[in-house]
Amino acid sequence: MITNQAYLFFIFIINGIIIGLLFDFFRILRKSFKTPDIITYIEDLLFWILTGFIVLYSIFTFNNGEIRLYMILAIILGAIIYMLVASRYIIKINVTIIDFIKKILKKIFNIILIPFKFLHKLIKKFFIKPSMFIIINIRKFSTKLFNNFHNNSKNLKKCSKS
Repeated sequence: MITNQAYLFFIFIINGIIIGLLFDFFRILRKSFKTPDIITYIEDLLFWILTGFIVLYSIFTFNNGEIRLYMILAIILGAIIYMLVASRYIIKINVTIIDFIKKILKKIFNIILIPFKFLHKLIKKFFIKPSMFIIINIRKFSTKLFNNFHNNSKNLKKCSKS
């Protein structure tokens, strides 16, 4: 009986460590990526749902659904042990790895974009700039033509009145 309870206590300490790892997973995501508040709320909800599943699964699998106070204490103890011993290092290492991967992906993305940037410059140089030149000159010419027409019509009216 006591060996069974010691075994269960150890199992639920491991559960606490797993819950601590899950908590750190979401902390790492928040430190590595800027997320809007709604995503943070969804992550929190997901954390608590997963934590509930882990605890309930363990209770039903290892103790036939019976909840004991020492199980809850073991979960809390496991989470505290994990937070004090490993959490800081796990977060630091994973954030560093994710930042490194993000930098590499950014460089790869920039390399992939080089032909598109070149194509954009060509299109701008050979199509957009000449088109804008033509549009601006047509606008100037039409404005000048309109002003000449307007002035001529005023002159005609003056001549016809006299």
